[in-house]
Amino acid sequence: MAGTVYIKTYGCQMNEYDSARLADLLHETHGLVRVDDPARADVLLVNSCSVREKAEEKLFSDLGRLHEWKAARPGAVIGVGGCVASQEGEDIRRRAPYVDFVFGPQTVHRVPALLADARAKNPRVDIAFVEMEKFDNLPEPRADGPRAFVSIMEGCSKYCSFCVVPYTRGQEFSRPFDDVLAEVAMLAEQGVREVTLLGQNVNAYRGRRSDGGSADLATLIGYVAHIEGIGRIRFTTSHPLDFTDSLLDAFAAEDRLVAHLHLPVQSGSDRILARMKRGYTVAEYRDKVERLRYVRPGISLSTDIIVGFPGETDEDFAATMALIEEMRFDLSYSFAYSPRPGTPAAMLVDDVPAAVKAERLARVLSRNLEHAADISRGMIGGVERILIDRRAPRGRGDLSGRTENNRVVNFPGGEEDLVGRFATVEILEVRPNSLRGRLVGVETRIPSAIVKQREAAIP
Repeated sequence: MAGTVYIKTYGCQMNEYDSARLADLLHETHGLVRVDDPARADVLLVNSCSVREKAEEKLFSDLGRLHEWKAARPGAVIGVGGCVASQEGEDIRRRAPYVDFVFGPQTVHRVPALLADARAKNPRVDIAFVEMEKFDNLPEPRADGPRAFVSIMEGCSKYCSFCVVPYTRGQEFSRPFDDVLAEVAMLAEQGVREVTLLGQNVNAYRGRRSDGGSADLATLIGYVAHIEGIGRIRFTTSHPLDFTDSLLDAFAAEDRLVAHLHLPVQSGSDRILARMKRGYTVAEYRDKVERLRYVRPGISLSTDIIVGFPGETDEDFAATMALIEEMRFDLSYSFAYSPRPGTPAAMLVDDVPAAVKAERLARVLSRNLEHAADISRGMIGGVERILIDRRAPRGRGDLSGRTENNRVVNFPGGEEDLVGRFATVEILEVRPNSLRGRLVGVETRIPSAIVKQREAAIP
C-alpha cells in the first residue's frame, strides 16, 4: 500500500499552489497519496504563512498536535515549510525538536531529498533562495477540477515597511514566458477552463521570451486567452504601482479576463501610505480605479486594508472610511496591524491601542460587508455567466459555480454532467454565503479535453 501525506496549508493562494505541486512531487518520487486526515498520514507537512498576527505561535500550536499524531504512527515524519519556515529556520527545530525537516518557499522541490534524509535520521533545514530551480524541478501539473492556479512569479521588491514577503520569499523573479504558457496548456488539456495567474506582486511580471525579449502581464494574458479550452482568466495579487496602461488595455480588449480585480490600497490616508512606503497617493489610486471602471463598466473591485498602523490618527482612519464609501469595494481583506519581525515598521512605536484597532477593524469589516451585500442584492434578476466547477455540497442534484465577481451560485442542474462547462444562470436569491440561481443555458461547444476525459471514463 502506498504511503500517505497530509499537508496543512495557511495563507495565500501561492501557498495553495505550492502545496498542490508538492503533493504531485511526493506522489511522483515516493508514491505518497494525499489525505485529509493527519491521523492517517505517514508524512505530516505544514505550509506556513507569516503575514497574519501571531503566525509563529499558531504554527507551534499546530506542531504540538502533529507531534501527538506522529507518536501514534511509528516512522512518521514532520516537515515545516512556507514563509514562517523561511523566517525562523533553525529555531523551529530548536523549539520543536520532533520536526524532522524545514524547507522554504523556494526549496519545495528539495522536499523528497529532505524526506529521505529525515527517514535516515538526518534532519535538515533548507531555506535557500534559489529562484528558478524550484520550477525547473517540479513535475508536470495535475489538474484537480476545471479551475487551477499557475504561479508566474514570486517574491517582491517593493519593500513596504509592514511586509515580510521580501524577506521570506526574496525579491521579484518571473518565470519564463514559454514555461508559463506550457503549464497552462498542460492544464487545459486536462480540462481546466479557468486559470488564476499568481504572484506576490503579479502585475510586475516580466517573463523572458525565447527571442530574448520580455513579456509583461498584459501580453501573457493575451496569449493565455488563445490557449484552447481556457475560457476565463484571473490574476492576483496586484500592486497599484505596477497597474499599467497595458493592463487597462487588456481589461478593455480581452473578454476572457474576468471583470474583477484585487488591488490592495491598505489605507485611505496619504500620510499613512507614505509611512507604509507604498509609493502612491490616494489620488493616484483613485485615478487608476476610475480609468479601469471606464474601460470595464461594472467591474468588481476588492482590496486589502490595514487599520491601526503606527501613527494612525482618528483623521487618518476617517480618510480610510471615506475611501471605502467612495470605492464601494466588493470585498476587503482587512486586519489590525501587528508588527512582523524584521520589517522596518517593527521598529516604529506601535502606538494605537489594541481596543482602538479592534473598534476600527470592526467598522471597516461591517461597512465592507454592507457594500458586498448591496452588490449581491443588485445581482438578483440578472443573468450571470458562471463556470460550473462541482456538484453543490448540499442539495440533491444541485450544481455549483462561480460568477466573474467570485460569488458561489448554487442551482438545480438535473442529471446531465455539466461540471467543467460555462453556463448562464439567473440569480434568484441571496443566501448567507452564496447565491441561488436558475439555469438559463449551457455552452454548446464542449472543449476537446473534457470530451476525451469522458470517453476515457466509459468502460
